[in-house]
Amino acid sequence: MSLLFESIRVQDGVLQNLEYHNFRMNHSRKALYKSPGSIELDQVIQVPTECRKGLYKCKVTYSREVKSIEFKLYLPRVIKSLRLIEDDTINYKYKYTNRGRINALLTKRERFDEILIIKAGFITDTSYSNIIFFDGVQWLTPSTPLLRGTMRSFLIENNLISETEIKVTDLKLFKKARLINAMMPFELAKDIKIEKIGY
Repeated sequence: MSLLFESIRVQDGVLQNLEYHNFRMNHSRKALYKSPGSIELDQVIQVPTECRKGLYKCKVTYSREVKSIEFKLYLPRVIKSLRLIEDDTINYKYKYTNRGRINALLTKRERFDEILIIKAGFITDTSYSNIIFFDGVQWLTPSTPLLRGTMRSFLIENNLISETEIKVTDLKLFKKARLINAMMPFELAKDIKIEKIGY
C-alpha cells in the first residue's frame, strides 16, 4: 500500500489549519491501517529556524506512524486555464503519495495550465486542488471531489462556501472559479475565467 501525506501551510513559522490535517491523517490511519490512538501534528513537527520567515510547505509522509517531515519554500503556480479531462473510474479518496493515475491525466493538459477531472459527468478536482465556483451570489464547490481537502472542509464548516452537485454542463451557470488547497486559502486564490475552462 502506498504511503500517505499531508501538505501543511507554514506562514512565518506558524503551522496552519492543523485541526483539519490532524483529523484527516488520523481518520486515514484508522481506516487503512486500523491504527489505535491519534497523532497530534503539533507535537511531531518542529519548524526549522530557517523556515520561520516567509511561506513554506511542510510535507508529512505517514502510514501507521510518521515516516518523514520535509520543508520546502512554496511558490504558487499561476493557473489561468483548465482542460476538462474525463475519467469515470479514478479514485483518490485518500491522499496517497502514489499519484500515478492523476499524473497520467495531467500529461494530457496540452495548451492548458492545469486539468479539471470529470467523473461520470460530474466535476471533481484539478490534479492538485479542489475547485470553487461563483454564481454571482455565492461560492459553491462540487459535492463529488476526488479528495476532501482540508481548506475545502474549513471553508464549508465556516459557511464561506457550500457544496452541491455540479455537472460539466453546469459550468455555463458560473461567472468564475478559484482553486483552493492547504497552500492556497480562499482569500489568496486567483480568479479563473469560466471561458478559460474547456476541452
